Amino acid sequence: MPTGSEQPDPQPAETVRQLQALATTAGAAALTRAAELLAARTDAVTALSRLRAEVGVELAGPAWGTARQREKARPVFGADTDLLLFTGDTLEQAGRPALADRRAQRLLAGGAGSVADLGCAAGTDTVALARAGARVVAVDRDPVARTLTRLNAAALGLTGVAVQDADVVDLVAAAADGRVAGCDAAVLDPARRARGRRLLDPDRWSPPWSTVAALLDRVPQCVVKVAPGLDHDRVPPGVEAEWVSVGGSVVEALLWGRAPSATWRRATVVGRDGGVAELTADADPGTAPDGPVRAWLHEPDPAVIRSGLVAVAGEQLGATLVDPTIAYLTSDAPATSPWVSSYPVTDVVPFNLKKLKALLRAAGVGRVVVKKRGSPIEPEELARRLRGPGDRSAVVVVTRVAGAPTVLVCGPMAPAG
Repeated sequence: MPTGSEQPDPQPAETVRQLQALATTAGAAALTRAAELLAARTDAVTALSRLRAEVGVELAGPAWGTARQREKARPVFGADTDLLLFTGDTLEQAGRPALADRRAQRLLAGGAGSVADLGCAAGTDTVALARAGARVVAVDRDPVARTLTRLNAAALGLTGVAVQDADVVDLVAAAADGRVAGCDAAVLDPARRARGRRLLDPDRWSPPWSTVAALLDRVPQCVVKVAPGLDHDRVPPGVEAEWVSVGGSVVEALLWGRAPSATWRRATVVGRDGGVAELTADADPGTAPDGPVRAWLHEPDPAVIRSGLVAVAGEQLGATLVDPTIAYLTSDAPATSPWVSSYPVTDVVPFNLKKLKALLRAAGVGRVVVKKRGSPIEPEELARRLRGPGDRSAVVVVTRVAGAPTVLVCGPMAPAG
């Protein structure tokens, strides 16, 4: 359990003990008091001193640490936040509840009544599945993850959740007749970090790629969370790959088992208002045609790029690529589309810093946002060097056009819709 930046993380057994203590009546009172001190913006030293005096040394640090984690979690977990327990690591790894609900609904649409949550962490998927009506077997070798899942499910009043200490590799190896761990369906979220660093090689995930492939092969009703940068060549035939973005950033990538799979690739864009738009293709659309830069530049959403569906979006918009190797589209009109952000193009010039600065000064531009694709420049550094006395702003896109280093000077993004 986090106890503030001034204290080291305790060992798993001690973390479990602290979590169990916080789940008691005394622990709940300590958490309430810690939240009050945090809301009053009491500094950590003073807050911990007061908590030790009021709730005891054993509960003070864990309560303060949890209150801080809850404050970070509140924008995502909403009304559930004050019922949930987190550690720093599990909060960082926890998926967004709205996306977990969406996954659960799709997975259970095929009629599965029981689901194995393979690698349950803090229990985000377990909660979503149980709320959707499934009986859930939550599996993890980490005692902290098991404790968090058990306590969080109980705090939310969810029944039908069993927590097991088992090896996911062994469970998947023993899967038969489309079932794993005695369940009709499964969610698998391999650990993709070690010692604070991302593991780019899927064979080094825990469990490794061999287990991911085995689950997709043996349990048709399943979904696996994978790294957004997963090589498309890894996706088995008949398995739908989906990339999901929220607010312009890819937040998850999913491989759907052969039962729920409905297409070849899917890009899902979740807007800031919670609205969802989906772009799909039943087969590889290939590369969009390229052509000269026209009046508008369109920047595809990262989910569209990652899913390989830029050509599909381009066809819908009547747009072409500015370069066959660059994911920027261009057309004669702005796009009222969730798949792209549109910018009016004012100038197209070869990349030359001196001439670019002169062009911006002449136009009265003093503030720029720099975007790049296919260029080694550092956007922040270039934006600093282009800053000037003008009161206008512009978007400067450094890229390649027909293979040549080029700068596109653009106006502000067109309003959505």
